[in-house]
Amino acid sequence: MGYQCFEVEESRGIAHVRLSRGDKANSMIPAFWSELPAIVDEISDAGRARVIVLSAEGRHFCAGMDLSVFTSGSGIATESGEVGRQRANVRLNLLHLQRSLTALEEARMPVLAAIQGACVGGGVDLVTAADCRYATADAWFSIHEINIGMTADVGTLQRLPKLIPAGVAREYAYTGRRMPAQRARELGLVNEVFDDHASMMEAVMDIAAEIASKSPLALYGTKEAINYSRDHSVEESLRHIALWQSGMLHPDDIIESLKAQSEGRAADFEDLGEVRKGL
Repeated sequence: MGYQCFEVEESRGIAHVRLSRGDKANSMIPAFWSELPAIVDEISDAGRARVIVLSAEGRHFCAGMDLSVFTSGSGIATESGEVGRQRANVRLNLLHLQRSLTALEEARMPVLAAIQGACVGGGVDLVTAADCRYATADAWFSIHEINIGMTADVGTLQRLPKLIPAGVAREYAYTGRRMPAQRARELGLVNEVFDDHASMMEAVMDIAAEIASKSPLALYGTKEAINYSRDHSVEESLRHIALWQSGMLHPDDIIESLKAQSEGRAADFEDLGEVRKGL
């Protein structure tokens, strides 16, 4: 299937989703917001892949929202009609944009983001919804919305303070200043910084391959547990994992893991399987 904003490849348990508008700094046009969740949901529902790698073509990872989004009837631009109805539609459209990125969190497998050059505005919203982030030495991040007179509203302000110290997140959100890759590494926003795009992609693909070698059901449960614990108390999270394990813990993957280790071979796990939606 052809996409305006992405290219998708799947091999050896790794689904590679690339932002493909490198000549436009991968700015987020209206199609981006429907294509991304459709792609991620399909990968998650199909259950073949064990990990998703999110990367971008070109010099910059993502320049943020394209100006066309503000003028295309997306709900952000001024509309005619009764003001209450206008504002209700704005809310629904913002929820649509938010869910487009939340799809990364809701995917049944981990998502690794590989970032080069600029990661601005909506780009920060995007990568903060991933599980892990990796960057080139020339990468930088900016919560740019404050610089154009608006409040970021698609996920950065909700997720970033849970990834780095809240006071530091506030400073960058209030000032719109650039956060260089090395500073992002020091704060824990990115896992590692690489000299260039090629070395980053090689390393990220190696990590993805290592993740893909694990039990997909165990990966799914691990992601669920970590995300749940981020938003709940320790006691609630312990009850959650106990409930999860009571239904999802089965011995087959454990037996296969131990057997493969003893025989010095790669483990062979069953895929998660397809999710059927509807009747």
